[in-house]
Formats: sequence, structure tokens, C-alpha cells
Amino acid sequence: MEEEQFGKSSITQQIMSRKQLALIIQARVNSTRFPNKVISDLSGVTLIERILQRVKKVKKIGKIIIATTKRKDDDILVNIAKLNKVEVFRGSENDLVDRYYQAIKGKNVSHILRLPADNPIPDPREYNRLINYHLKMDNDFSSNICNFKKNGYPDGIGVEIFNFKAIEKIWNFQKNNNFREHVTLNFYDYNKKKPYSRFNFKLGTVKCPKYISRPEMVLDVNYKKDLLLIRKIYNFFKKNKDFSIKDVINWYDRNYLTK
Repeated sequence: MEEEQFGKSSITQQIMSRKQLALIIQARVNSTRFPNKVISDLSGVTLIERILQRVKKVKKIGKIIIATTKRKDDDILVNIAKLNKVEVFRGSENDLVDRYYQAIKGKNVSHILRLPADNPIPDPREYNRLINYHLKMDNDFSSNICNFKKNGYPDGIGVEIFNFKAIEKIWNFQKNNNFREHVTLNFYDYNKKKPYSRFNFKLGTVKCPKYISRPEMVLDVNYKKDLLLIRKIYNFFKKNKDFSIKDVINWYDRNYLTK
């Protein structure tokens, strides 16, 4: 399986500066399916701040940017970014390709990690694992944000990463509004389980470690029931800020699978 083989490429001969890797957290308050979820309470702290607490531990990332809209109700996200000492960019509400591109244009960023602000339990170790793989394989797009290509990952602990040249190409040539609103569709359609053939990007993933391989588990927040589960997790681990995904799985098995 190609995804598991860390092949050699020109990029492996270079020392990749942390400053060249940026994490963009895609966020807005007025979410269509579940408004205000990004500022929902998780054991005394907003959901998006819980995300920030965990992604700041990813050693290979040099820049974190909250990319939001110019809507008045998203002013709160600007304040949260300032309080948490991360960058913020305000751009198009519906043209996400443009929002991403403008957020990192001119900043000497060569690779962008994409994280929707409804994944409140990111795992820094799995971020680093994907970054290492992506750079060694010289991919255009890599993902472990879910069970992508049957990699075995739970839904919601990982991330996507793509290079600047790819997003620049999409920004220049993609005119379809649906594809401009949903950045990932320009690489891969998770629902149809098919790559997007127009740009012929090189895609890949890493195999999930066996001890956390639970592809059926969903740890992102799309609906209120999802938030209630994540809230229970954060309430249980409130004295352990560094809880791992293995900790979460053990907790879940004790509280749900044994009943």
C-alpha cells in the first residue's frame, strides 16, 4: 500500500522550517446545521478554545490562523484569537477557497493544514505523524481527519494538509461555486469516496495506529447530540488537560460499550 511507504523525494532532502507550515482553523459562528457550536461551552471553555489548547502542542506547526468571515457575529472569534495569541483572517463567507488562499498569501507558507472548527479533540501526535508522511511523500493532499482510504482513523482527531501550489491552482482555475465553498472537494469527495480528477493531485494517508483505530467512532460536532458527547468527555477529563485519544476510547468503552 503506497500510503504506508515513506518514499524518498526532493523535499526529504530539505529542512522544512516550522514557519512554512500553517494551520488554518475554518470557523464561523452562524453555522448552518448548528449555530453557535464553535463557542459552545466545554467544561468552562469555548469549543474553539479547546481546539486551540490542543493544536498549540503540535510541534511542527509554525503558525495558527483562525479564518472566519466579515460578519458582525464573528467578531467574537476575532477576540478569541487575540486572547489566545493566534492570528486571525477575515474573508469571504462562502468562497472558502479564496478565504484560505488570502489567509496565507505572501506569508512564505508552503503547506496548509485545514481543520474545521467542529473537531474539538485534535491529537497532536497524529498531526505530527501526518505532517511527516505528507512531506516525505511530497503529496499535494494528505488526510487522517477520518477513515480516509480505509486508514482506520476515528472521525475528528486528525487533519488535512495540502501544499500552497495546490490551493493557488484551485484559486486560479476553479470556477464552480460548490467547489469553491468546499475546499476539500477539489481533492477528494469523502461521501462518494472518490478523488477529484480535474487537477490530478497526488493524494495519500497514513495507517492509524492499531491502539486507536476506531473508524466507526465520531468525535466531531455536527449536531447537538455530538456536542453532548464531547461535553461529557471534557467534563470527565477536566483535571487531565493532556488526555489522549486512547484515554477517550477507554472512557467511551467503559461508558457505552459495556451497557
